[in-house]
Amino acid sequence: MLRPHCASRRGFSLIELMVIIAVMSILTLVAVPNLSTWLANNRVRTVAEALQNALRQAQVEAIKRSRQTSFVLTAASPALSATPSSSGPNWYIQSLPLTGSSEAASSTDFVRGETLARQYSVSISGGNAALCFNSAGRLVSNTATGLGASCTAPADSVTYTLTTTGADRKLAVQVYAGGKVRMCDPQKTLSVSNPDGCTT
Repeated sequence: MLRPHCASRRGFSLIELMVIIAVMSILTLVAVPNLSTWLANNRVRTVAEALQNALRQAQVEAIKRSRQTSFVLTAASPALSATPSSSGPNWYIQSLPLTGSSEAASSTDFVRGETLARQYSVSISGGNAALCFNSAGRLVSNTATGLGASCTAPADSVTYTLTTTGADRKLAVQVYAGGKVRMCDPQKTLSVSNPDGCTT
């Protein structure tokens, strides 16, 4: 006995396959710009979090060692006493010689260096080239740092703004004179309704 032709065993026709490919192509074209913006925003957030953590580590080292510690932006490779640069994509943390002493910087004074902003093509702007924390974790001025740039304690806060090509938003890291470090959105003003905003 002959079996009836079963329509469910048929494959896709060429026209159906072309329609599916066309729809998938359109969806891909719509999604790609959003994906690249999301990736750029993610790079900015990653570097902002790393910068925030490095500033907090500089604070902790100052408290732990009971001596001033500096956080320094540099365009050079992060190393002991590398030249500071306020727009440098790299940074390092260094313990400073005691004020008024003839002590020279040694390799044990270098705490940590980072090149993440350069690797992720994220630019850092607006902040000081060097910040110094005292043994209480507060920002202090120091003109005898031996870094090639002096540390100037702000009256209120210092703001580092981070951005990259393709991102649709910036992030900022603020360091207050009292030692508070926080990440915020510079397009918002800090308020009850915007706790992630920056102070002006």
